[in-house]
Amino acid sequence: MVTSVHLADVGPSAALRLLRRPPAVGEVPGLTYAETLALAPLGPALLPRPKPGRVGLVAAWTDDAALDAFLADHPTAAALEGGYGARLEPVRVVGAWPELGDLPRQERPAGDGPVAVLTLGRLRLRRAVAFLRASARAERDALASPALLLATGLARPPRLVATFSVWGDIPTMRDYVERGDGGHRGASSAHAAQPFHHASAFIRFHLREQTGAWEPPH
Repeated sequence: MVTSVHLADVGPSAALRLLRRPPAVGEVPGLTYAETLALAPLGPALLPRPKPGRVGLVAAWTDDAALDAFLADHPTAAALEGGYGARLEPVRVVGAWPELGDLPRQERPAGDGPVAVLTLGRLRLRRAVAFLRASARAERDALASPALLLATGLARPPRLVATFSVWGDIPTMRDYVERGDGGHRGASSAHAAQPFHHASAFIRFHLREQTGAWEPPH
């Protein structure tokens, strides 16, 4: 199983088209999951403000050959071609997101170098305000870390919320996640006490390949 994340500024009309019709499982060979989402920068504001025209694709594939074929000739891939792309191998999940396949609960070796993190949640609407407050504190702390190389929020309102980030290495990412007085630890504790989401996952990946570029988070 291979996971890919794609981020691009395609313009408002193309973004609406991609959001309305993501690549369909069963129509794209080897595709097992796909979500197209609007992008918004991370930050301490309670309500992140999406930037019109920016769209992301989170997808899962049976193997590298399926992803390669999609990138070579699918119209969605062509629309996203000018942006950023990441080819990812999962090394650990906290929570569950069955659509992304059999994700490892026990730590797998990820090697040295940058590490990617994808968070996904299907929001309980009655917990939306509490979630946004907790997320704002966690995002503020993430942006303060010099180890954060790339970060964006992603969403398909009103329920699907996500973030994608790339960190310099595992130790610095863990320092952010595990710091006792940090926003991420506070958000995790609040979610454990009264869940923000019907389903959620915090997934760490070995970053196998990056193409293109995305704006720095700082």
